[in-house]
Amino acid sequence: MAYSETVKMVTGDTLPDLNFSLKDSSTAAAGKTLDDFDSTTWAPLVVTNAAVKLRIRSVGTSTIVKEIACALTDAQAGEVRASFTGSPFTEEGTYEGELEITFQGGEKQTVHDLIKFKVRSDFD
Repeated sequence: MAYSETVKMVTGDTLPDLNFSLKDSSTAAAGKTLDDFDSTTWAPLVVTNAAVKLRIRSVGTSTIVKEIACALTDAQAGEVRASFTGSPFTEEGTYEGELEITFQGGEKQTVHDLIKFKVRSDFD
């Protein structure tokens, strides 16, 4: 499974916010030639009126332990933010997350690459 960079966190922390740029790998960005292996050539995925969620589970399990609704920070540019305020990790461990997009008509699209989280216990 392909992962993005590992996000390191501490139990109970409510920062950092995570910012994501969603892109359409089947459409070339303005002024670019589409290259399947170069995400800088992909057009933004427009998420106007969509709901984007970060769904998280412990590595090796199938149970979702956390679901965070992402804020659309620039829907035309595919920019979203996941905030851990009010939803921090409560247990140390290794987790993986996926971004799931539900468009206005009910269609769903899930980003293929996963986000890995390594969470350690707080000193307190």
